[in-house]
Amino acid sequence: MAASTFHVTTFGCQMNQHDSERIDGLLESLGYAQADSASEADLIVLNTCSIRESADRRLETQLGNAKRFKAARPGVVVAVGGCWAQSLKDEVFERYPFVDVAFGPGQVDQLGQFLLSDSVRAQGYFEFGGFTGELPMRSKQSASAWMQISVGCNQKCSYCIVPSTRGLELSRPFADLVAEAESLVARGAREITLLGQNVNSYGRDLRPERRSFSELLAAIDAVDGVDRLRYTSPHPQDMRADVIDAHVELDSVCEHIHLPLQSGSSKILKAMRRTYDRDRYLSRVAMIRGAIPDVSLTTDIIVGFPGETEADFQQTLALVEDAQFDAAYTFIYSPRRGTEAALLTDGLVSAEEASERIGRLIELVQRVATARAQRFVGRPVEVLVEGQSRTDPERLRGRSRHNKAVNFSGVAVAGELVEVEIESATSTSLSGQATLVASALR
Repeated sequence: MAASTFHVTTFGCQMNQHDSERIDGLLESLGYAQADSASEADLIVLNTCSIRESADRRLETQLGNAKRFKAARPGVVVAVGGCWAQSLKDEVFERYPFVDVAFGPGQVDQLGQFLLSDSVRAQGYFEFGGFTGELPMRSKQSASAWMQISVGCNQKCSYCIVPSTRGLELSRPFADLVAEAESLVARGAREITLLGQNVNSYGRDLRPERRSFSELLAAIDAVDGVDRLRYTSPHPQDMRADVIDAHVELDSVCEHIHLPLQSGSSKILKAMRRTYDRDRYLSRVAMIRGAIPDVSLTTDIIVGFPGETEADFQQTLALVEDAQFDAAYTFIYSPRRGTEAALLTDGLVSAEEASERIGRLIELVQRVATARAQRFVGRPVEVLVEGQSRTDPERLRGRSRHNKAVNFSGVAVAGELVEVEIESATSTSLSGQATLVASALR
């Protein structure tokens, strides 16, 4: 292959963003340079997602663009990877004959093998079991880094396509993760986010010695230079006291837990096969708040799942009030190919009703989040600086340990830790004035 420049477009979750960083690293190690846009690239990579219907629609647009670019410059190589490619592994080349190579999430390394080969025909790679975390890192790294600790999922949620696109859960070796954390710190990372489909079931499949997620948190916390440690996402059934204790006992573990809910109705949770009910979820919330009173608790909620009545939706609204989330990612249910829920035909919620419900839910989430955010006003918070504010070029932005976006005035550079006195708060961000620079915080 004669390509010398590449461009990666990423859809979906943090795991996909991490995978794209490793695609960058792989291609850079092969001598490719990053292009500013897909229209200028010799190699176009689309790292796809199949969790939401909206991602599919955006992907169709990007595929159309790639087809045009390749028609104008026949030497362009088009690569499609990720969950969408995996879910359509038997149809990709038939539906999109201009695609040169397709690969699933566990086969990113095969992209490199394809590019190094003399193959003139399309190739697909769709086996499970590979870790993108073992691939080369990208040349540029910010002070915040992702670290993949596992792939796949053993849960059988009726709406979720992940098990069929990423396979069963597989944990990376414990020592490899500690070594990677040390490497990330050596390259400038101060904050590490551990990634997995269900992070707090990490290590149960390791042999000969099983390890626990709380043990991994302690080992990464012990790495010199790790100032902050985050993780996403846990499953409520596996959120246990040892992990919650880690937030209290380990200095680097941040005061933020993302605990996906999906629905406040026990009936709908059962239909979703979520393995917990409303009361069990709320008991986890109580346990977390009892140990970490100032915790920032965020969640995911799906509206309009088949069979959801107005009474079920009212239970979701009531749970949001009870749990007092600092933020919630809300979605209208969309059927995913090959899932159990896609076959449900009874009690379907109309698009109009689902849209009306999610509007009410968002209004409530924002009201609760705004009220919760007021606790930061008048107090100092530690902020990891990310760069210039997106809304005001005269100000800076960063993120607090509670995972709140912070816009502030002051002098600092990306990667520094600063103390910011919070002057105002909204449902999504805090605003204030820097009072202390990094050297005084660490």
